[in-house]
Amino acid sequence: MFQSLLTNAAGQVTASGALICLFASLLCGLIISLLYMFKSNYTKSFAIGLILLPALVQVVITVVNGNLGAAVSVMGAFSLIRFRSLPGTTKDITFIFFAMAVGLANGMGYVFYSGGTTLVLAVIYLILVLTKFGESSKGEKSLKILIPEALDYTTVFDDTFEKYLSKSELVKVKTTDLGSIFELNYMITIKDPAKEKEFVDELRTKNGNLTIICSRPVTRAPEEM
Repeated sequence: MFQSLLTNAAGQVTASGALICLFASLLCGLIISLLYMFKSNYTKSFAIGLILLPALVQVVITVVNGNLGAAVSVMGAFSLIRFRSLPGTTKDITFIFFAMAVGLANGMGYVFYSGGTTLVLAVIYLILVLTKFGESSKGEKSLKILIPEALDYTTVFDDTFEKYLSKSELVKVKTTDLGSIFELNYMITIKDPAKEKEFVDELRTKNGNLTIICSRPVTRAPEEM
């Protein structure tokens, strides 16, 4: 289906083919790294890692090309690697798989296929980022309110919510301090962000001045992509 640049007519790996695949992997890795850095926070080490990862995968695949025993040995060696860093975001994992997929394709000698795939996915990624696809409403927030057990949380805030909010949803109720305090968690959308303090002040008069936290959504934490 695809023409490999790695091997000659006899099916043997050539030095020139391996070098072409290596440089193609580095170029694709550079494009992937630049995409990752576009309009997002990043670390230098991770950006460099994305450049080198396709080349490293390509070298391994080239070395074990057609050798089943070597392939099994390499897989066993990879299984010993333990990543001790904190789990990455969805974006980090996506770009790692992106880089590995490109390296696998180049390791098989499919340079034009990997290059075309990189460019197509790059264009799609840029379109999604620039159009802010999937972003939640700017007025959407997470609201946590503590109330004493004597208050009926089902109706106590109805008039305040109707006055300041265009949307409110009770997503979780939790008891604390041996049941003497209720913790209410809402997803809300404020009609006028300029009146947020006024909204919180009115809630304080109803919950006995207990803790109120109004923040960016917790259940839908923003992840850079």
